[in-house]
Amino acid sequence: MIEHVAIIGAGFSGTLQAINLLRHDGPRATLIERAPVAGTGLAYGAAHPSHVLNVRAANMSAFPDDPSHFVRWLEARGVADAPTTFIPRVTYGEYLRELLEAALRDPSGRLTLVRGEVEDLEFANDVKVRMRGRTVEADAAVLAVGNLPPHDPPGLDPEKLSFERYKGDPWDASVPENLADTDTVLIIGTGLTMVDVVLLLDARGFKGRIVALSRRGLLPRDHAPGSAWDKIAERPATTASQLLHGVRERGESVGWRNAVDELRPFTQAMWGNATEAERGRFLRHLRPWWDVHRHRLAPEVYARLMAVIERGQLEVIAGKTLGFDEQADGIHVAFRRRGADATETLLAQRIVNCTGPLGDLARTEEPLLQKLAASGRIRPDAAHLGIDVDNQGQTIAADGSPNGNLYALGPMTRGAFWEIVAVPDIRNQTWSVARRLSNAHWVGGEGL
Repeated sequence: MIEHVAIIGAGFSGTLQAINLLRHDGPRATLIERAPVAGTGLAYGAAHPSHVLNVRAANMSAFPDDPSHFVRWLEARGVADAPTTFIPRVTYGEYLRELLEAALRDPSGRLTLVRGEVEDLEFANDVKVRMRGRTVEADAAVLAVGNLPPHDPPGLDPEKLSFERYKGDPWDASVPENLADTDTVLIIGTGLTMVDVVLLLDARGFKGRIVALSRRGLLPRDHAPGSAWDKIAERPATTASQLLHGVRERGESVGWRNAVDELRPFTQAMWGNATEAERGRFLRHLRPWWDVHRHRLAPEVYARLMAVIERGQLEVIAGKTLGFDEQADGIHVAFRRRGADATETLLAQRIVNCTGPLGDLARTEEPLLQKLAASGRIRPDAAHLGIDVDNQGQTIAADGSPNGNLYALGPMTRGAFWEIVAVPDIRNQTWSVARRLSNAHWVGGEGL
């Protein structure tokens, strides 16, 4: 019987997990967070006021059983046309913090927030969550660690570059600081995080050159007004080769955006039924195109990005970095353009790593995940996208057995679910895991 759950991480995933345990009348929970502010995570806590959600408010409710909850929250605050609006991310952070604060005030007293760093987990009949100077004892634990910092780019040794020049964390508050209008900023990566950094530099008045470089040089698309089309009625074949051909053909006939959108109801099932080899082929050949059409920009954000490009301030390059040499005038970056043989050199006064979140447990520097992996309590998924879990969210040990008292949530479970980074996906996952833990709480207890 599960009477107490420790949730490690109070970002979006962990906060919703705690709130949903209350809503399911489940076990009491202790929510543990090391950051100064709980309830938002990086996506909504480190955002600049110019950063807006990439999804309209109508699809951003925290609760799958109450899809208009966020819209009603906005309307109560006087937001006009709330369902169709792309709301600032800081506003969404306020929404999440209010939900958490209300849950902490619940008269049942079943939710507690603890500040601090989790150093280790010990397992016997229960779970002991070891923190500096404190131990939290629980019947089960949930890892809700969110996205981890990105990998360093190929050829880059951060030990050989100064912190002033190289920003390995794109959310570091110092990214836009101490720049002159004659400087060049190199952003490695051309996805959504790159867009955030470009808009941040623009909002701070930076007038210098910006170069964004990635292997394919693909930019996220916008949420342009769509046209009606006949969507597919059933799940396509799950082999990677057929899926690749099918999406390409559909992209030519109905557009890439529509071809990706019509797969949304089937994506997790397709991924779950695919073999390891099929998933590998998808990641190598289709993922870049999938990402830019699946994770799109609000129209106003896309327009601002295009304006920076059109005035010649931002250049997007498809290529590969080869080496980095810091000298007095900046970092000399050797790179090769896609399809070219010649090596070029770019002088940058600031480099920002926007290559995307780290998922490979073998490369993580998070001490808790390192310890859990070294002990065999958790293992990487086959594609090294994150933590291996079963379809119930239970982590998988090194010997292949599920851990009945250790769960994982959110982006670090993408190896099992693939589509698990957006709000609609994570809210469903936290709801399901909370229901499972709540059922375990009542089995054999007074609730039967």
